[in-house]
Amino acid sequence: MDTGLFAFFKSQYTASKAEKQGSGEFFRLVSIKIKKHTDQAIWIRIAWGDAFSRPNHLKPTYVVHYLQTPSVFVTNLTSKQKPLLQAMVLSTRYQAIRDANLSGRKLTAISDLLMRKYQQVFPTKSPSPLAENNQTISNPLIEKEQAEPAANRLHMACKAFGGGALPQLQSAVYKLETKFRDHSNKTMTEREEPFRCVVKFASTHLLESLRHCASSGIASTPVTPLLSCIPLKGRNYFVITDNGPGPSSQTHQPQN
Repeated sequence: MDTGLFAFFKSQYTASKAEKQGSGEFFRLVSIKIKKHTDQAIWIRIAWGDAFSRPNHLKPTYVVHYLQTPSVFVTNLTSKQKPLLQAMVLSTRYQAIRDANLSGRKLTAISDLLMRKYQQVFPTKSPSPLAENNQTISNPLIEKEQAEPAANRLHMACKAFGGGALPQLQSAVYKLETKFRDHSNKTMTEREEPFRCVVKFASTHLLESLRHCASSGIASTPVTPLLSCIPLKGRNYFVITDNGPGPSSQTHQPQN
């Protein structure tokens, strides 16, 4: 079944691309290699050329599609190469394709996040205080006073991001398009154009960093839904308007 499905996809994809540009011209301008991995992922490597040059194998486009799922992951895709997405729609027999507003450097991380393959462990009650060790406690009252807020912060952090391993994302981007609200600044408040700015959070392991900031007291709790919705919605690119967070109106390409 798996071999047949892969062969069907390969034939459908190649046929759909050839149909777009004409069989002879297409195979002369583009070099395609398709390989199926053991995790049911189809890897497509595309080297692009044009009428004046042969396919450039130094800057290929990679496409990863997991069989029997609606998810496709793409890297290094320019606006001129967007017809590739239509070929993916035809070969997978879906009706349309849309941007998931999710990007990252690790395929396993973004695929786990988008397809909910990682283990989401959320607490049902406040965690128990840590067991006392053999060290002498100088002041039990102070220790108890500090332990209760720490346990509450840990509970709130785990409630927002879960208590298990998290997908390793490198960034989260928030694009703000709202009315400027400050009664002391009438010049900005009375503008008809929305106030625009971009906020980007970056880290080698963003979700783990956010959870640590909340549990350690560096960031206030409860965690804002703007951050906790990253693992819940499987996205890391948001456009915030006066109506609340919404999908991006612009295409946001995955990073390498």
